[in-house]
Amino acid sequence: MKPVFHVKISFAPISDLWGENNTLSFDSTGATLHIDSSANSSADSSTQRANSLKTIQQCARTLAGLKLPEIELTGSWSLEEQWHFWQGSYSPLAVTKISFSELSSGDQQKFDSRVKVFSWVKQIINQTPEELSPINLAQQTADFITQLAPENVNYKMIVGEELNAKGYVGLYGVGRGSTRPAALLELDFIPDGTQDLTPAVALVGKGITFDSGGYSLKQSQGMVSMKSDMGGAATVAGSLALAITNGLNKRVRLLLCCAENLVSGHAYKLSDILHYRNDVSVEVVNTDAEGRLVLADGLIDASNSKAPVIIDAATLTGAAVVAVGDSYNAIFSMDDELASQFKSIAYSEFDPAWQLPLTKEHQTKCPSSFADTANSRPMPGGGAGGASNAAGFLSRFVNSETCQWLHIDLAACYKSTPDKLWSVGATGNGVRSIAAYLNQL
Repeated sequence: MKPVFHVKISFAPISDLWGENNTLSFDSTGATLHIDSSANSSADSSTQRANSLKTIQQCARTLAGLKLPEIELTGSWSLEEQWHFWQGSYSPLAVTKISFSELSSGDQQKFDSRVKVFSWVKQIINQTPEELSPINLAQQTADFITQLAPENVNYKMIVGEELNAKGYVGLYGVGRGSTRPAALLELDFIPDGTQDLTPAVALVGKGITFDSGGYSLKQSQGMVSMKSDMGGAATVAGSLALAITNGLNKRVRLLLCCAENLVSGHAYKLSDILHYRNDVSVEVVNTDAEGRLVLADGLIDASNSKAPVIIDAATLTGAAVVAVGDSYNAIFSMDDELASQFKSIAYSEFDPAWQLPLTKEHQTKCPSSFADTANSRPMPGGGAGGASNAAGFLSRFVNSETCQWLHIDLAACYKSTPDKLWSVGATGNGVRSIAAYLNQL
């Protein structure tokens, strides 16, 4: 029988033997994780608590690197402490076998739900683009959510030429360069008693299963992680799934805009003009600004659903990463109350987000001489304020008079290289905050 490596938490200072600023000590049975005692006090601030959880996640990453056969968490561990240990231990190649500490029945249910949903989110984002075609992304999502509540989920897909016939010019245009057709997933979660109600929230996700940049071709360095460009679709789908497992009782519509952005003789081109169903015309000046083109179709449908709240999520701009780094997601809204509410929820879920500017003026930041707007500005990264300008573009496709709208630019949902907290690949950041928002409705 293989030996089990035991890990416990202590709020006692670490011995000088283990060196200054270290947090792990070892003995013959395993390791002790030393946490600042102030993090366990009643006067603890949210920042101190967040820092202590990061310490746990960082130690889990260190232990995962030892390739131990099995770890057992001993002593008293809270839900969040065990969750952050799981996140730090996760790897796309091999997840360390961990025996977790006992939790209350309610906390155990929450923990198990997170592991199930986040494992799915990470797995689907980490899939190769050869495995994950647009239709496959839509179908895997529908299957996963349906099995959580089979009596309360309806869905359909609009695929390929049918998208063109029905006027989904962004999805069809971006996806037409691939031999594997684009797809729109329309999924409704309808709890008992809500059949006659409009959705309380519409969720929209960018599902670009691979982004070459099209004729605005990316360099290899920027293209190698573009299997993750469907992270927005996985994030909103995972959020709905997690909310369902936690007792969601409101009707929610999910719209995933799935396509491959490839180069071919049939691909869309620079200077093409797209005429959307809401009478907005768009000149294509950058085929690598494709995410906003497919999201526009999803946002039109979300507005037509009459949902009072629309949330979209997308790995939309490098500008957001430049602005907030890769530990925060960037949020945008013309409704400051909604943005403030969401930011507060995100921090309470240890899923930090930061609000960037968005006003009506941002709708005019991508001018065109041939259409109502261009899809970007013809310069690297879309020029100054690129993330806000992209959000301003999207705002043209939301009926702000009838709904609140929040746009999330997912700067933190994927790691191109591992760091002290995360393995390479998908993180799942963004899922908890959206799910918590749904569960608080």
